[in-house]
Amino acid sequence: MASIGGGLALEEALAEEPQPRAARGYRRPRFRPWRAFVMLVAGAYFLLPIYAGLKFSLQDINGHFAFEAFKSLPSAPGFSDAFGLSMRLAIVTLVVSTLLMVPTTIYVHLRLPRMRRVMEFITILPIVIPPIVIIAGVLPASPLWAKSSPYLLSFLYVILAMPFNYRSLDAGLSAIDLKTLVEASRSLGGNWFMTLLRVILPNLRAALLSGMVLTLALVLGEFTMASLDLWTTIPVWITQFNTSSNGHLQTAASMLGLVGTWLLLTVIVSIDRSESRRSRRKAGAL
Repeated sequence: MASIGGGLALEEALAEEPQPRAARGYRRPRFRPWRAFVMLVAGAYFLLPIYAGLKFSLQDINGHFAFEAFKSLPSAPGFSDAFGLSMRLAIVTLVVSTLLMVPTTIYVHLRLPRMRRVMEFITILPIVIPPIVIIAGVLPASPLWAKSSPYLLSFLYVILAMPFNYRSLDAGLSAIDLKTLVEASRSLGGNWFMTLLRVILPNLRAALLSGMVLTLALVLGEFTMASLDLWTTIPVWITQFNTSSNGHLQTAASMLGLVGTWLLLTVIVSIDRSESRRSRRKAGAL
């Protein structure tokens, strides 16, 4: 009887084993030509202008391959000042935007979940309202000391970047059990600052990095507000540079900002993936 019972148990265990994919009716994904066509069209739409710009910037006046445009950028009149101003504005914008949006978004998720719809409506307004309308309303109402400082642009850029930052943080907070994490940290004796620093922010790393990259790209590419506020940033310098002397420099500056932003985004995504893999390995080891 024991052998019969053992045989039945063995048969039941074998029957419960997962069947191969072919036995479960698994079908390999079929190649769809229309998907490949859409991807090729989209890739050509985005990559061909970039290729044309890089090709033109890597040529000299005679049309030969050369790095003269990129080598001449640091010594071009006004480029260093414009680049330094753009980077300072980007750093101030990132700091102010992070200090404002992170606590606000966390507070809305924890204490005011019904206000999320209102926040979504408010944060979408900078996309609806053109930048020229914002700067035209801010400049007459600003005091003289604010208009004489370039960092007025940073606070305006915080407004422009608000839709991207809020939605990035909102998606990151929606992906985690924020209330449980906060209650667990508080029950273990952590204050609000330590909870934010050691519990919430590590889980928002990807969302924070995404928002920062989008903010950086916005600041380095914004033209309307900077030109109306009479400050020479990189986009303003590109338009004001004398095109009759050498148009390759302008294109090289544009490509430098575009490719540089892409490389920065790639580095940040790679760092985030490596950190995520490291965290999963540590969790698996435990």
